[in-house]
Amino acid sequence: MDILANLAVGFGVALSPYTLMLAVIGCFLGTIIGALPGLGPSNGVAILIPLTFTLGLDATSALVLMTSVYYGAMYGGRISSILLNIPGDEPALMTTLDGYPMAKQGRAGEALVLSGVASFVGAFLATIGLMLLAPMLARVAYLFGPAEYFALYLLAFCTLGGMASNNQAKSAIASCIGLGIAMIGVDDNSGLPRLTGGNLHLMDGVDFLVAIVGLFAIAEVFFFIESHGKGSSIGVKLEKVAIPWKAIMACKWTMLRSSGVGFIAGILPGAGASLGSFLAYMSEKSIAGDKGGFGTGVPKGVAAPEAGNNAAAGGALVPMLTLGVPGSGTTAVLLALLMTLNITPGPTLFTDRPEVVWGLIASLLIANVVLLLMNVPLVKIFVKVLMVPAWILLPGVTMISFVGIYSLSGSYFDLLLMVGFGVLGYVLRKLDVPTVPVILGILLGGHMEDALRRAMVLSDGDALFLFSTPIAIGLWIAAIAGFIAPMFLRSVLRKPQAISD
Repeated sequence: MDILANLAVGFGVALSPYTLMLAVIGCFLGTIIGALPGLGPSNGVAILIPLTFTLGLDATSALVLMTSVYYGAMYGGRISSILLNIPGDEPALMTTLDGYPMAKQGRAGEALVLSGVASFVGAFLATIGLMLLAPMLARVAYLFGPAEYFALYLLAFCTLGGMASNNQAKSAIASCIGLGIAMIGVDDNSGLPRLTGGNLHLMDGVDFLVAIVGLFAIAEVFFFIESHGKGSSIGVKLEKVAIPWKAIMACKWTMLRSSGVGFIAGILPGAGASLGSFLAYMSEKSIAGDKGGFGTGVPKGVAAPEAGNNAAAGGALVPMLTLGVPGSGTTAVLLALLMTLNITPGPTLFTDRPEVVWGLIASLLIANVVLLLMNVPLVKIFVKVLMVPAWILLPGVTMISFVGIYSLSGSYFDLLLMVGFGVLGYVLRKLDVPTVPVILGILLGGHMEDALRRAMVLSDGDALFLFSTPIAIGLWIAAIAGFIAPMFLRSVLRKPQAISD
């Protein structure tokens, strides 16, 4: 009954005309961003975060807009995967295996509509799971002390970094860079400046929004300039779009199973939509067997990864809201937004700011319906976005980033710092060093340091205190396993073409 009462409060927030308008706008922008190859949800949310401050949105409105963009981008990633064999983002990689063969067979419309329905099922069921599971996990979070939180942050670094790169050493280096940046500023305990180089602008530390927009948005602009050039555009052709009722009904159990697999993968810190998509596809391929025809253009090969990755996107919100630990790169960006708005994710969020949490959940339920209605009849419009020249797209992205950051801080130094982070992001990506662990280090570095200091104060400097409870020991074991496991799994995850053989 408490859930129904809280959900009623949430719909009271979500059904206001202003919030509904933000959800629709977020869904539309997110689908466009997802359709553009290479951008993906994390970049899309990072690019648009400054817009929330430019518009002066409150916490609930900003979160509704950004999560709608998040869900919309997860929907949109399938468009370029099916039509161009170019994943809109990494989770959409598995959709290319059967989506593009369907398009070559003249069934592009069927694949797009089916993937849209599968995305709806996965995202909708994940939102229901978020609604049911998050309050329970929030109650469990009250058992966490400084030792448990330190181990939890370590788990986030080990798992999120491990899945983000081909090389564990590079992931570790990226995490260290982020932790080092988090140390910049005045030490809360001693009052002494750290790593500021005598620059007064750095005494308050590095604003993580400046770092995020630079590492994602500005770096992406540099890559667009390098890879596409002024006249770049991609032309595609789409035949008549019709609703394939027969294929949808044939895939209903596939969608349900894949949604469950994806949601569980999303809850695990660092696993996220990529693993959810992969596991959903592989589980359905194993159920179908050799006669299933996976990799040749079968509808189940499109429905499974789309339901899986969208369910994982919803699942990733669970640890972010209840524990303050992002479950994916995009939720790390959303965590930065919450912290900028003076909202601390964690178990107390559900009691201190219920209108934020339940307004978000209700808005996600509405956004899923909006995305379904939007993605079927308007799919031809979203396809045309792939034809936008880079010389039109790039100035818009750059303008939003600069105006948003300047309106937030009013500091020219932050603009220069943002460009600096853009250069850093560009260099790191050229070296194949993941940027998500850098962001995670900046976001969680201060909290991780505080947890370690509190643990040492409580234990009078005894390091064994970090292993003093079953929860802490379990998290340490999970962290070690999460760091080591990708070494064995990556050869499978990084070679999807072998699956279609």
